[in-house]
Amino acid sequence: MKIVGIKFKGNNKIYCFKNNDLELKSDDLVVVDTEKGNQLGKVVNVDMKNNNLDINTMKEVISIATSKDVKQYENNLKEAKEALKFVKDKVEKEKLDMTFYDAAYTLDKKQLTFNFLADQRVDFRDLVKEIAAKYKTRIELHQIGVRDKAKNIGGLGPCGRPLCCNTFLSNMEAISINMAKNQNLVLNPTKINGSCGRLLCCLAYEDNVYTDHRCKLPKQGTIVKTKDGKGKVISLDILNKKFTVEIDDKQYTYDFTEYKNEK
Repeated sequence: MKIVGIKFKGNNKIYCFKNNDLELKSDDLVVVDTEKGNQLGKVVNVDMKNNNLDINTMKEVISIATSKDVKQYENNLKEAKEALKFVKDKVEKEKLDMTFYDAAYTLDKKQLTFNFLADQRVDFRDLVKEIAAKYKTRIELHQIGVRDKAKNIGGLGPCGRPLCCNTFLSNMEAISINMAKNQNLVLNPTKINGSCGRLLCCLAYEDNVYTDHRCKLPKQGTIVKTKDGKGKVISLDILNKKFTVEIDDKQYTYDFTEYKNEK
């Protein structure tokens, strides 16, 4: 049995499912079994190869979507939009400190999920009861972070291009300030933060390269022995694997192959 990669609307992440011995091809719309209920998804990979995947615990593709399934999905989108408006009106009326961004039904309408943003913890139990009483299904309110908000809404990054999280990133990696330090970036929030106000996702793209190159270079401020004598490392050109040393008030630049650690 093959493993297929499935994407869902509004989410760039690829999820793995057993193909259930169905003859599937890329771009096929399929109905899949998920923890939240049946969902409509699109096939993006018909034969995923990954030794870390446990096929025994994996959910499966139920069937290729029929025109009835697609019609139901489109109707669900319309009804979820109406439900979102209902909730927004309730939140405004009850003056809850919550901002709702989207709503979605499972294909079988057994669950209605809302995503919202809030600066702090909010008691929304009464709100859930009101929504459940109106829509007669299981209700889930999911608090998202500002990075998730940017992923859902989209926009332009400091580079002038569409946000990576909204276009091609399938996983939201953990980004740390150490990545910025590792790349010798100025720790200015306007330079290293994205549109969401958090550290730029792209800090992770080249971090492994910087880490690898740094291992081949001396640390800034250390004393090293060179062909021109001993001196202090005053700067690093990490990507080009070069370093500059000050010796007797003169500066010399060396390639990493010329680095000899002074023990």
